Amino acid sequence: MTGVQQVLRNLISINSVNPAYAGGQPEAAIQEYVKGYFRDRGIEVFEQQVAPGRPNVVGRVPGRDPRRRLVFEAHCDTAGVQGMTIAPFEPLVSGGRMYGRGACDTKAGLAAMMCALAEVKRPPCEIWVVSAADEEHAYTGVLRLRDGLTAAAAVVSEPTSLRVVAATKGCLRWRIVTRGKAAHSSKPHLGVNAIHAMARVLLALESDAPRLDGLRHPLVGSATFSVGLIGGGTQVNVVPEHCWIEVDRRLVPGETHEGVLAEYRELLAKLPHRIEMERPSIRDWALDTPLDAPIVRLASRIVSEAGLDGEPAGVPYGSDASKLSQAGIPSIVLGPGSIDQAHCADEYVELEQVEQALLIYRRLMERFE
Repeated sequence: MTGVQQVLRNLISINSVNPAYAGGQPEAAIQEYVKGYFRDRGIEVFEQQVAPGRPNVVGRVPGRDPRRRLVFEAHCDTAGVQGMTIAPFEPLVSGGRMYGRGACDTKAGLAAMMCALAEVKRPPCEIWVVSAADEEHAYTGVLRLRDGLTAAAAVVSEPTSLRVVAATKGCLRWRIVTRGKAAHSSKPHLGVNAIHAMARVLLALESDAPRLDGLRHPLVGSATFSVGLIGGGTQVNVVPEHCWIEVDRRLVPGETHEGVLAEYRELLAKLPHRIEMERPSIRDWALDTPLDAPIVRLASRIVSEAGLDGEPAGVPYGSDASKLSQAGIPSIVLGPGSIDQAHCADEYVELEQVEQALLIYRRLMERFE
């Protein structure tokens, strides 16, 4: 087993399920491992406190030009483990793959970044490798990281199958509530049925969906809308006085949160019901890094030199890169593994891609000026 594979095995062995999910806990334990790895190799390391027991950990190697910094970031928290068909924290190697929770998303990328930093000597720019907390729930780790951060560019590890991703969709999630009036179900005419009202809301949203096909970006495709949760009423013999849905709207670059929410307020205002739109629970930005940005051009060249597809791409899912981009840092997403394996019941990563990621990250560290 190679060095980077052993580091990945060690990372998977540590439960770092996000505390927002069943069985989760603060990232302190895995961050202690990351700190120890850097310290054992004489790499400067420090913490950024995000929440009690939940730090970011930063390994730093100085560069020849102290005025420029290149940031590599991967999150150390994972999705939950309910429904998994493998032991989540007992990494298994089989058929050229390593299995376990977080193997793909994103401990493989984190391991490769850590090992790359340990191999690089006097790079052109100062290099940070950041193990970030809380990506899987509220993004508080990257928001703490970007607070006051200056950097020439950033490379964020999410599973992209080692494609250079320069564009991602943004995301809004919020709750829509219909209000009615309770009554006994034997006299429903005395009440106002909030579930019936929600049915009309759903029809209006469905009718509006084709409009999103016209909102397109050349790398990420069209905007999308999905209703993921619904609930309402108190018991079957009571006319329901409330009903709610939770929606997921994916934004293409160029759309704004405020503009999208205004569109849905206008749509729902046309319906003859008491309808409320609650504040979004998630606001994520789209990523749209120019294809001629130095980090995009260099990463594409290095990936091509490794015998892979270096053409810049876009993906429909988000990452910490969009938050760094909002802080004015040109950012890309580039990591081993397929998004199809993230969060799944038998999560795994191809070990060949982990080795390739280590090579690509090290060359980026050595050649970005």
